[in-house]
Amino acid sequence: MDVAALAHLLPDYVRRQRWYGRKDAGDGVHIEGAQELDGLTRLVVASGPERYQLFLGRRPAAEADASTVGEAAAVGVVHDSGQDWFCYDATVDPVLDLALLEQVAPGEEATTARPIGVEQSNTSVVYDERLILKLFRRLNGANPEIEVTAALAGQGFEHIAPPLAVWRDGGDDLAVLQPFLAGGSEGWALALTSLRDLLARAGDDDAEEPSGPEQAGGDMAPEAARLGEVTAEMHVAMAAAFGSRPGQPAGWADAIEARLEAVHHPDIDHAAVRRALDRLRALPDAGAEIRVHGDLHLGQVMRTDDGWFILDFEGEPTRPVAERRRATSPMRDVAGMVRSFAYAAGVATREQDGPAAGEWAAAWERRNRDAFLAAYFARLDGTGLLPADPDAVHVLLTAFELDKAVYEVAYEQAHRPDWVGIPLSAVSRLLSS
Repeated sequence: MDVAALAHLLPDYVRRQRWYGRKDAGDGVHIEGAQELDGLTRLVVASGPERYQLFLGRRPAAEADASTVGEAAAVGVVHDSGQDWFCYDATVDPVLDLALLEQVAPGEEATTARPIGVEQSNTSVVYDERLILKLFRRLNGANPEIEVTAALAGQGFEHIAPPLAVWRDGGDDLAVLQPFLAGGSEGWALALTSLRDLLARAGDDDAEEPSGPEQAGGDMAPEAARLGEVTAEMHVAMAAAFGSRPGQPAGWADAIEARLEAVHHPDIDHAAVRRALDRLRALPDAGAEIRVHGDLHLGQVMRTDDGWFILDFEGEPTRPVAERRRATSPMRDVAGMVRSFAYAAGVATREQDGPAAGEWAAAWERRNRDAFLAAYFARLDGTGLLPADPDAVHVLLTAFELDKAVYEVAYEQAHRPDWVGIPLSAVSRLLSS
């Protein structure tokens, strides 16, 4: 493929992709390198300080256009070797996806390839419903997903999809092949199903009112407890794989306060947040500092017939890789999960009219939060990863929940202003506690 002819098409194409992080920066897109594979071209492009990889296929322009591959996958038409060619994202083409599998894992055989249609920060393809290939779009050297899952597998932690094959080029991890969790249900979907079932009964005037969420069909609390235990086991395995050291509450508080300064909303009492952070700084025992998941929530866990599995160990994609690898309190992951229960309750309440919906959703949140935390703390008892003093644990969890909720306020202000009430209510509750 004539790579130079593609140069003027790439800026518009990458700005339409969710994985491209420089949409508002105004940077150009420059081709750094190209690799011809079996029927497709792999490009490495630079945009400002970031590097990305693209996978492009081509067909005669007379035979294909954007309508055949979808607008998001369309790159455009280039003239090469006396012919016009329509170029597109190769990952939407099952034939080219099979060629990528051969590149990553030559020993694996598959007959079908199914790209996962949901837009993600990476691109994933499922083969024969038993393997999944994750192609990393942003290149950052060694990828935490591979590093962490391999380390956890080495510790015997079975609640992850271990790497089966890794594709590397120089110092960059390009892709990883893992088992596909066929038939699994995402934690977020399970939570909303449970809530919708409960709130449907709350809105039925003829239904006998249950005494609480535990009496409604689809009660999720037993699953929340199992998820709490698995999360604790993950942290034990993380500490064994990467080591642990005494916690640094002053450093954690400083980092949270720095993020607080970037968030502006009239209903956030910055002084009250700082007082909560002062309590964190003053802890004589803050437990341990370990490597954590870094972006744990209900959308990052999957329930299968074999139990809960934890996914996507890359951490928050907007943070630098060095920061994602930095050890911190395990309470950061715990805060992310309990905030996810709260978000599920908030979203379900928005969907359901009626005065009882908010009360029932709040009861569901408390029940699942309590089940998750009780199982988590019971499993970590005696490990030394958390402070021995329950009051210190409360201070830790409050601080990291505040950090997460304040971040959510900023996100909703920028993307969904009518949702900002969900995290604002959490900030108010946490400060009043």
